[in-house]
Amino acid sequence: MISYYKTALDGTLRPIEQPARGCWVCVVEPDEAEKDYLLNTLHVQPEFIRASLDEEESSYIDHSDDQKQTLVIVDYPEREDSPRQNVDSWITMPVGVIFLDGMLVTISAHHNSTIDALISGKVRKLDTHYKTRFLLQVILLISQEYLMALRQINRMSNQTEQKLYQKMSNESLIDMLTLDKSLIYFSTSLKAEQQTLQRILRSKQIPMYEQDKELLDDVLIEVNQAIEMCEIYLDISSRTQDGFSNVINNNMNIIMKRLTVITLVLSIPNMVYGFYGMNVTGLPWPVAWVPLLISVSVCLVAWLYFRHSSGYRS
Repeated sequence: MISYYKTALDGTLRPIEQPARGCWVCVVEPDEAEKDYLLNTLHVQPEFIRASLDEEESSYIDHSDDQKQTLVIVDYPEREDSPRQNVDSWITMPVGVIFLDGMLVTISAHHNSTIDALISGKVRKLDTHYKTRFLLQVILLISQEYLMALRQINRMSNQTEQKLYQKMSNESLIDMLTLDKSLIYFSTSLKAEQQTLQRILRSKQIPMYEQDKELLDDVLIEVNQAIEMCEIYLDISSRTQDGFSNVINNNMNIIMKRLTVITLVLSIPNMVYGFYGMNVTGLPWPVAWVPLLISVSVCLVAWLYFRHSSGYRS
């Protein structure tokens, strides 16, 4: 789907019928005909279109000197369809922002909340005439979406941790691993976006005005904050999982110790009855109740010894 928007004189973003100078061309889930339109009518570089629609693409900047076009890939957080019922899973998807002569094009492979927020007017002072400022506002919006997703991940992580405190279960441990996977996706994408912003600051292909530099500083602060939050949550999650792993190993050791003690105690009657079952003479008190009494007495002494030893109680 291709739609066109342009900032009016009153500062509002309004849809228009045809592309015009100073407009924003929004491309979402393009079909083959729309790809041909981008390629042949708007003369967008084919590698820019492929990169914007590649779900594995990470954030970077590319420039075509021949066509005077610049591509900026930015990854945004997206909820993933997950079989987990207790926690949500996130991935990152790319959106391409292409600077053309007199207009700006965004290309994304899927519908997403970032584009919807831009269209609905949730971004203040969004002006399609200023391409650099438009790009920075898009990245700022995405960084705020990362922060909101990170807070949700932290809340679900705390809830899962409380469940593990109450009852150790494989289900909760898998939920923790699912959240860790989302954090790893976020960390990788955010660090790539941080490098992209540094390149924008140094790039000569993207014009920077004084107001744009102030906005770029705000975007860098948001991205750095998201990176720090992501690293903190990953560290906490890793330490938490290590702690629960140690608890599981300790419980396993205690169980093995107790099973060993039970095995040793239960082997005593076999030994006693084995002696009395031999076809020999001279055993003391060769009557039926004697080996039973000896077995019970030795088992009781052995059990009390192991019961009060520090190795059994640990």
